[in-house]
Amino acid sequence: MALKFQPAPVILRRKQVEARTGLSRSTIYSKIRQNPKRPGDYDPTFPLPVSIGAKAVGWVEAEIDAWLTAQIEKSRKA
Repeated sequence: MALKFQPAPVILRRKQVEARTGLSRSTIYSKIRQNPKRPGDYDPTFPLPVSIGAKAVGWVEAEIDAWLTAQIEKSRKA
């Protein structure tokens, strides 16, 4: 029986997510949380962060890449 090698998921920290997406810190967090004062900022498709420590979060790289790909496809269809 052959074992399949699955690479470990890569976790991106906020600065890396900012660099990869081009979004600012406040925009990233506004996409995650609903705010009645700014309802247009919330994006339910944006990946949620995962806890990696008591006061640390990160995002799964594959989820960020998938979100970026979906944004590109959505903009090309518009």
